[in-house]
Amino acid sequence: MTAKEILRRVRRLEIRTRRVVDESLAGAYHSVFRGRGVEFAEVREYEPGDDVRSIDWNVSARMGRAFVKKFTEERELTVVLAVDASGSQRFGTGRGEKAELAAEVSALIAFSAIRNSDRVGLLLFTDRIERFVPPRRGREHALRVLRDLVALETLGRGTDLAGAIEVLRRVVTKRAVVFLVSDFQAQGYERPLRVLARKHDVVALLVSDPRESALPGGALVAARDPESGAMRLLDGGSAGVRRAYAARAEEGRARVLESLRRAGVERLDLSTGEPYERALVRFFAERARRAARGGG
Repeated sequence: MTAKEILRRVRRLEIRTRRVVDESLAGAYHSVFRGRGVEFAEVREYEPGDDVRSIDWNVSARMGRAFVKKFTEERELTVVLAVDASGSQRFGTGRGEKAELAAEVSALIAFSAIRNSDRVGLLLFTDRIERFVPPRRGREHALRVLRDLVALETLGRGTDLAGAIEVLRRVVTKRAVVFLVSDFQAQGYERPLRVLARKHDVVALLVSDPRESALPGGALVAARDPESGAMRLLDGGSAGVRRAYAARAEEGRARVLESLRRAGVERLDLSTGEPYERALVRFFAERARRAARGGG
């Protein structure tokens, strides 16, 4: 793309994502990510309606009546978008490529964070680290993140998810919310992911395309591995081939889900075949409800 085409695409993406943020996502994001810590401020006398869990029993015992602890919210919050830019992300038969879906969702999160006065960083990876943008605040910084998402020419085609997670662990030293955006078509990332999730709040955005789990019927299909370049002909006219194709896809998905579960990582499924805005809002709303119930 030329510089003018890049600017035009970034501008379109900014307009679309900022509209979604303004209309539906900002409140849902803020309700979850108001700040990940609190610090003690003072104690005051208990008032009806106060959370009994905030009662300071030592002070209450000394004073002979109930007192509660007051806390102020720690506003500093860092959001890191770790986005898979490997060859498999260039596949898409729904509303676009998986890479385009990943870019739009990442842009939505970036603008939600910026509107919430949070810092946003970006790690783009393939089988190597393609770009690391340290977390900062502000619209201009968010636009830089968008430019890298839509215009960076990657050098690698494969996927080293474990390597990207290890780099995240080293360079993101302060506790952060890490959105890991990938199709998770990789091996050996389970242990590094568990280690990362012990320190950071990690959310896996699992990007997929409908054709990855359902082979079209009625004809031969030429399938090319977008990372290795290997070609294979599949007989879409054979019900047995279609069943085997679907079963293999389901087995692969089950392995990914089990790996995320064992790592203690939350997951949001995103497909090129479906609108993603409502799914993202529902995800944040559910997290907010759990946080309000004390479930984290």
